Amino acid sequence: MKSILFAAAVALAGTSAFAAPEKYMLDASHSQIVFSYNHIGFSTTYGMFSGFEGEIMFDEADPAASSVSVSMPASSMITGWEKRFGHFMSPDFFGSAENDMVSFTSTSIEVTGEKTAKITGDLTLNDVTKSVVLDAVLNKSGQHPRAGKAWAGFDATATLLRSDFGLGAFAPAVSDEVDVMISIEAAKAD
Repeated sequence: MKSILFAAAVALAGTSAFAAPEKYMLDASHSQIVFSYNHIGFSTTYGMFSGFEGEIMFDEADPAASSVSVSMPASSMITGWEKRFGHFMSPDFFGSAENDMVSFTSTSIEVTGEKTAKITGDLTLNDVTKSVVLDAVLNKSGQHPRAGKAWAGFDATATLLRSDFGLGAFAPAVSDEVDVMISIEAAKAD
């Protein structure tokens, strides 16, 4: 009887160790954050962050046990127009921030479907930290055909109010709501 209990304990210990979250590092060349907002009703204006760093502690067997942490300087924003970028870095927007880093750190994950989840986390933007919820989808996980290692890809969306982060200049003419679309790939850490 003791040997059966011991064997069961070893099997459970092996299972829980196998199911622990594994570290994945963002692939900066295939990770983007695109944001858009309405400009005075005439157009939708877009911007982007790319080439940023972050990590995911990914537990495919228990996604709720996963976590994500990402950061980038606001000054790495791509607007497509130099004068717009200059205005965004002025005191009207990010120029008044002591710290130019934008970061997101998850605080919980609620699994909503086979490949979907709501990721709640702390977004720090313009020296203000607020809780936000990302609607996330696991696109694919498995062996990367060229890298020869485990890989995972996710998409997520959210709508933010820029005024929540002290960035509400010209609202409501320029929409306070900013739509955010995220697509990332991550490689299992060596």
